[in-house]
Amino acid sequence: MLGQVEVGAKTNEITRFSVLLDPVDIRDAVITADALHAQRDHAGYLHRRGAHYLITVKGNQPHLFAQLKTLPWRQIPIAHESRGRGHGRDEHRTIKVTSVAAGLLFPHAAQAIQIRRRRRPAGTNKWSTETSYAITSLGFTQASAAELAAIIRGHWGIEDRLHWVRDMDFDEDRSQARTAAGPRIMASLRNS
Repeated sequence: MLGQVEVGAKTNEITRFSVLLDPVDIRDAVITADALHAQRDHAGYLHRRGAHYLITVKGNQPHLFAQLKTLPWRQIPIAHESRGRGHGRDEHRTIKVTSVAAGLLFPHAAQAIQIRRRRRPAGTNKWSTETSYAITSLGFTQASAAELAAIIRGHWGIEDRLHWVRDMDFDEDRSQARTAAGPRIMASLRNS
């Protein structure tokens, strides 16, 4: 973890994005973020700082999500796939990547990504499929599909190792420690 900033009760993580990154040298770094941060201002901020982004896109950006979902994915070949076993399930992941032309509703977007995850609990034959989308400012000469897949897996590894533990094991979202230094102290203990 590189940094942490307090998110006040009357705001959210969106307003703290640049505050967190301002003191960090992010030139030439790839900043990953979940869908909450699929914000045009964040993309512009990262571009001005010389960084790239790879951001998940969901329903909080309905027009962008619709644009990504309706790209001609059936005609785009699978660029990378991997299989794995973990968390009590078999998983098969595929990545399709396409360069995007001007007109995609997001600044500095160079590629759109479709991620399909097929999962099967160990010992069963029932597969479930999840499709998600992401955008990146990395062009196809800057990152291969395998590299994009590794960046995405790295992002979700952080989600699994840090956020899952904080949300599920420590039940942080329901914590009653909301005054004085209590929240900061508890977050610091959980980060160790």
